[in-house]
Amino acid sequence: MPRYRDVFRVPEFTPLFLSGAALAAAQTVAGLGLATLVFRATGSPLLSALAMFGPALAQLVGATTLLAAADRLPPRAALTAVALVFAAGTAAQTLPGLPVAATFGILLLQGLAGSVGGGVRGGLLNEILPRDGYLLGRSVFNMSVGVCQIAGFAAGGLLLALLSTRGTLLTGAALYLVAALLARGGLSARAPRATGRPSPAETWRTNARLWSSPERRRVYLALWVPNGLVVGCESLFVPYDPEHAGLLFVCAAAGMLAGDTAVGRFLPVRWRGRLAAPLQALLAAPYLLFFLRPWLPLAAVAVTVSAVGYAASLLYQERLMELVPDELSGHALGLHTSGMLALQGLSAALAGGLAQLTSTATAMTLLALASLAVTLALVAGAPRPKAPRPRPAPGRTNADRTNADRTNAGPA
Repeated sequence: MPRYRDVFRVPEFTPLFLSGAALAAAQTVAGLGLATLVFRATGSPLLSALAMFGPALAQLVGATTLLAAADRLPPRAALTAVALVFAAGTAAQTLPGLPVAATFGILLLQGLAGSVGGGVRGGLLNEILPRDGYLLGRSVFNMSVGVCQIAGFAAGGLLLALLSTRGTLLTGAALYLVAALLARGGLSARAPRATGRPSPAETWRTNARLWSSPERRRVYLALWVPNGLVVGCESLFVPYDPEHAGLLFVCAAAGMLAGDTAVGRFLPVRWRGRLAAPLQALLAAPYLLFFLRPWLPLAAVAVTVSAVGYAASLLYQERLMELVPDELSGHALGLHTSGMLALQGLSAALAGGLAQLTSTATAMTLLALASLAVTLALVAGAPRPKAPRPRPAPGRTNADRTNADRTNAGPA
């Protein structure tokens, strides 16, 4: 079984990892600074929330128009350019007197760039790691994002206190520049994984191709829906317990870190196909306790145990990579990321609406039940497991890959 040091010995993994970590830290610091700046300018909690999560929501637009570029651009140039777009946009948001509408216009452009960048990064990770190292490498990326977000929120709060909102934004812009330099200086020049001209029409065709396989559809739904509904539960931490919401968020981050470590590093290959659905059930089940409004220590334990279940995403991502041809890996992972973010946003809105009509505890319980129901339905409709598709040998032709894709695809 590969170990952490094995993936860091792979050429280009370390600069890709460090660039991604710098990008995650920059997004957290800049997002907090911009949300504060917009709230002070408008007094609107809604606009403040959109300022922080706007780029993520805009990725849904990119998923339907630009994702074809994820496999049709040179990875090093694309990742460098995306980081520079974020750096320039973040710096522009510090201009005095910039209208709020212009601020959100910049966020839209950043989100569109981010939809391509996520696919390029995921596809490159799949390309540089051997098949048996992908799960561990993906878990390292997930853990770094969690750590960088925790550190970024802490650093962002300190920067807001010591500097200003614009100073915090400039710090985020500087971190984006660091991400660009790491990508440009540490990655080698690689040819695009696929040929052809990227376009919205090609994005739609590739989305339809990926969605044409019943097994791929099941994997995408498993990646998007059960987890998204539990994110809706987490979005209610503040109204559930305003004084201790921060503790509950830290518990969720700690549980997710523990789950990614256990699954990515220690889970034997023979168990991976069996534990994805149980982990997703674990993700939802502890939130059923919230109907009883448990004592804070019990609530914290429930949240921690629940978040271990997020590691199911690692197993489903690995399965997704077995089901798509390598030249579409970036597009496939970009579609996963965009769909995941969209479902998280929709689930948070659904959670807020249910809490408004009933109560916070009731809303969390209903979302947990819905997550469990979707997981059970996906398990009931799953085909018998098949042997993993071996990684294609170097020099394999596009025709060979297309034939493999047709083998894995069901009726359109």
